[in-house]
Amino acid sequence: KRFADGTNAIARAVAEATQKHGAKSIIGGGDSVKAINQAKLGNQVTFMSTGGGASLEFLEGRVLPGVAALSDK
Repeated sequence: KRFADGTNAIARAVAEATQKHGAKSIIGGGDSVKAINQAKLGNQVTFMSTGGGASLEFLEGRVLPGVAALSDK
């Protein structure tokens, strides 16, 4: 609750950038997805994933074991 005002302000800014300016928004991590949904803005962003750590590794270009296993098949 201590950071709710700042979190909600960022959520609104991301949603506005997506909706009004065509920005691509990626929300990664369970807590971030929960915050966006609690602010009722989940339908105003481009993509959400509860996989926080895995999302960061993917963006870094690292190999994800689950994806690699599927790619080998």
